[in-house]
Amino acid sequence: MPNFSRLIVVVIALFVTTGCTKKLDDATLPANIKIGDVYYTQVSLQYEKGQHVTTNYRRGLLLPINSQVILKDITNKTIVVDVLPVHFELVIKNAPKHTGDNTTQAFAKLFAKNKVNLSGYSELEREKIKAGQVAKGMQKKAVIAAIGYPPQTETPNLQVNQWTYWSSRFDRFIVYFENDHVTRIQD
Repeated sequence: MPNFSRLIVVVIALFVTTGCTKKLDDATLPANIKIGDVYYTQVSLQYEKGQHVTTNYRRGLLLPINSQVILKDITNKTIVVDVLPVHFELVIKNAPKHTGDNTTQAFAKLFAKNKVNLSGYSELEREKIKAGQVAKGMQKKAVIAAIGYPPQTETPNLQVNQWTYWSSRFDRFIVYFENDHVTRIQD
């Protein structure tokens, strides 16, 4: 009987690890998301080893805002894009526990058909957004454009004046706001 119990555990484990990813296609995707279409990043993303996790760790290489991509694939767990013009594959792993978003909601935060119009930002904000950095004086919307959304588990409401981001799994930094502008950044 112990061998039979182990077999059942192995079968269940295989089912859980292989059967949970569901490929989404044009029939199951919202109308604004289509495989093969060109999109632009709506925030600056950082990635390591060809992956960006929507938890939004602030480490690795920078993919600047308004980078052009082609949507190659989307499942209930991942988004795969081809970054143009260099043609490298970037896999975005959705972390709904930390974002509160399903994969299509995460896609809508990260990508759109049009570039972000940066003309409404100050010169400092435009410079920092393009560099994927935050500085004193930036508006909340400029911080999102520059470094993306903070994990919902740390900052459940963007109306608050303290946003906590993760540099890594064990390292956090806090962006403080007053009157919708950054007053300080605490590492």
